Amino acid sequence: MSIKTILLFICTIFILSVDAQEAIHQTFKDTRVINTPSTETLGKGKLDFRVAHRFGDIAGPAGGWTTLYGLETAADVGIGFDYGLSNNFMIGISRTKGSGDLRQNVHLSSKIKIMEQQDGGNPFNLALYGIGSLSTMPKSEESNRINSFEKFAHRIYYHLQILLSKKVSDRFSFQIGGGWTYRNLVSTFDQNDLANVSAAIKYQLSKSFGIIIDANMPFSSLRTTENGYYLPVGIGLEWETGGGHVFQMNFTNARGLAETDYLPSTTSNWADGEYRLGFTIARQFRLR
Repeated sequence: MSIKTILLFICTIFILSVDAQEAIHQTFKDTRVINTPSTETLGKGKLDFRVAHRFGDIAGPAGGWTTLYGLETAADVGIGFDYGLSNNFMIGISRTKGSGDLRQNVHLSSKIKIMEQQDGGNPFNLALYGIGSLSTMPKSEESNRINSFEKFAHRIYYHLQILLSKKVSDRFSFQIGGGWTYRNLVSTFDQNDLANVSAAIKYQLSKSFGIIIDANMPFSSLRTTENGYYLPVGIGLEWETGGGHVFQMNFTNARGLAETDYLPSTTSNWADGEYRLGFTIARQFRLR
């Protein structure tokens, strides 16, 4: 199937989805689940400011009382803005500390909702999400270092994901996705390309509180438990306080916040206590 055929198919779905059927809102409360982006987009003219934090290991060799169960260390920290150019298209910019090989990362992202679930119409939400990451860490003069950066392009890496979700009832929603990550520079014996699948669910306990779970599975002969890699899995509680304010507290073995970070670099094992507390504070403002 050619690129032209795929684009034509996507445009046809988008056109058919624009009809008089009533849209089903809030399949998920936020534009992100835990590690995985959701199919949700911001409304036109809305600015979303968010701060995210991942602490250190709760247990295991690097956790316990010595680090106050990870609260005295930071695996990753992120701050950023997302903006809704339309009700179905948003862009974003953020900065994360980073936890993988490349640190001090600046990210540009976008998400477009191609199809929206409707009452009596489209059965699913369908969205495309993309992120480009740039490492701003200092260049090393040692050629064997990952941050030797012989070319500027070596600082850049990308991720693209297609997401499909459905709100089954007022309480239960699910989402599946497939993604592709490309890194211009990798360590010896690693691969530039990395495919993955993702899954997420939400169970709404009340109007304001919900339980969320997500998991990602990279497809790589290198990323096996024998080589010290593990599936990024998260479980959390989200609280919509009203007025565009969403607070999320979660536990995950992923150290990084961005897909370009945690998908190729998760080496923490839940079974060894190498999971951490995290939180996200998101506040929306209407600019027009």
